[in-house]
Amino acid sequence: MHSELRDFLARAGWENAEPEAMQGDASTKEFMRLSDGLRRAVFMKDTPDVTGRFVNVAALLNGLGVSAPAIFSQDIEQGYLLMQDLGDDVFAARLAHDPSQERDLYTLATDVLLRLGEGPAPDLPLYTPQVMAAQAVEVLPHFAPDVDAAALRSELVAAAGALPDCDPVLMLRDYHAENLILLPRKQGVERAGLIDFQDAMCAHPAYDLVSLLQDARRDVSPQIVAECTSRFAACSGIPVAELDTAMALFGTGRALRILGIFARLAAQQGKTRYLDFVPRVRAHLAANLAHPALKGVRDLLESIVRP
Repeated sequence: MHSELRDFLARAGWENAEPEAMQGDASTKEFMRLSDGLRRAVFMKDTPDVTGRFVNVAALLNGLGVSAPAIFSQDIEQGYLLMQDLGDDVFAARLAHDPSQERDLYTLATDVLLRLGEGPAPDLPLYTPQVMAAQAVEVLPHFAPDVDAAALRSELVAAAGALPDCDPVLMLRDYHAENLILLPRKQGVERAGLIDFQDAMCAHPAYDLVSLLQDARRDVSPQIVAECTSRFAACSGIPVAELDTAMALFGTGRALRILGIFARLAAQQGKTRYLDFVPRVRAHLAANLAHPALKGVRDLLESIVRP
């Protein structure tokens, strides 16, 4: 442990804590679990920009009555953050051991999204059709190099423009079973602990719902997908047909972005394990592109979704 980190922990009152390495994700974040016998915390290090955004979004989430980690200490200049340890009871791991909990956990996760949509949109960047299209075309060099990027951007923006107007809500972007932790001592929507939300934006309410239900890492049963979609439509007031169209659109944009990221991680960083998820993401993409509203996009991407 280098001197800057030791000094930070000493200032925070954790100088006697024992460190334990934690596995990170595909990002640049570094994590370490700390324990002094009585308390546990998680240390995170990233760029000052990412750390600052994490702190800001955590405050927004806790203000909405959902469970983001409490921040114990921070040094934004160093990119250091010490926060509450929400534990290891991750939804995905729990479901791997007991699939019978799928309905309860996904209903809880859906209700969290409904809570996020109750208040006015916060002051965060807007996930516009142009942003979606710019992220989506990153897939082309890896999976469809002959497709014209400008044409794909145009078709995606046009499909988004055909959606009825809908007020944006807080969007966590990577909202899925690996980033949800069960907190059984809590009540209501606070039972779902939230992590990995530093890239939050404001977006159509369908974005995080499709992120949850079209998980790149695990299959969600069709019945649960239908139930959660119906529940979200009924409680949000978005007509089912409108929600289905929005989910197909944002599911398409999301799947293209993920395919591009997985290919880049494998090619540039040797993280080939992400390629194991590609068939599932391609299946999601094909299902989304079957929607009539995405015909123009589907015609361009035939080579990606062809069996």
